[in-house]
Amino acid sequence: MRKRTNIRMSGLGGQGAVTAAHVMAMAANKDGKFSISNPFFGAEKRMAPAESYCRIGSERIYDRGELVYPDIIMVFHPQVITLQKSYTAPFYSGIKKGGVLIINSNSELLSEEDKAYLANLNVSVYTFDGTSLAIEIAGTELSSNMAMIGAVAGISKVVTLESLDLAIQERFGKKFVASGGTASLDEAIKKKFAKKEQLLAKNMATIRKSYELAAAWAESEKLAVAV
Repeated sequence: MRKRTNIRMSGLGGQGAVTAAHVMAMAANKDGKFSISNPFFGAEKRMAPAESYCRIGSERIYDRGELVYPDIIMVFHPQVITLQKSYTAPFYSGIKKGGVLIINSNSELLSEEDKAYLANLNVSVYTFDGTSLAIEIAGTELSSNMAMIGAVAGISKVVTLESLDLAIQERFGKKFVASGGTASLDEAIKKKFAKKEQLLAKNMATIRKSYELAAAWAESEKLAVAV
């Protein structure tokens, strides 16, 4: 059993990668674990590169900043791969042996060279259309980050569904003050729904369905639980 799971989230501005890392960290705390999340981005605008990092473990965590050697890498948008819209190049740089790569895409994005490199490190790759799942269940692509949260939790079991439910209630159900683009995204999501209760229910439904799909994939691949 690992003492620490390091997760790097690479996406584009407006996709909620920063919010996703914070929700994961909050959920870990509610499960009685230690966690730290932090963002890394330049211009706060839509479609600009954005990264966030989430560290979760059974012991107190002191290190912050850029996460160079992740156990799990999450790719929120195809352009992170196809157009190299990432602060980390190549996007899978530093991934540990036996790690997991989670890609939100409706098509195959990895080159043969990418596949060979990842296979040599025994990295498992889970590609799923998180955006379509979010639109189908929540009615908006703004909940794609919820689908990504469900996927990483379903594969790694690093946080529970119960703790995620509590975390999103705290994040979206109460008055939460964030800065810059993160605050703008949160407000855009809230305006999409007439009631906060509906927002919470649809976000959690997206997480739960994604969790179930990813957990089934992990079981079929016989992946070991991260934490």
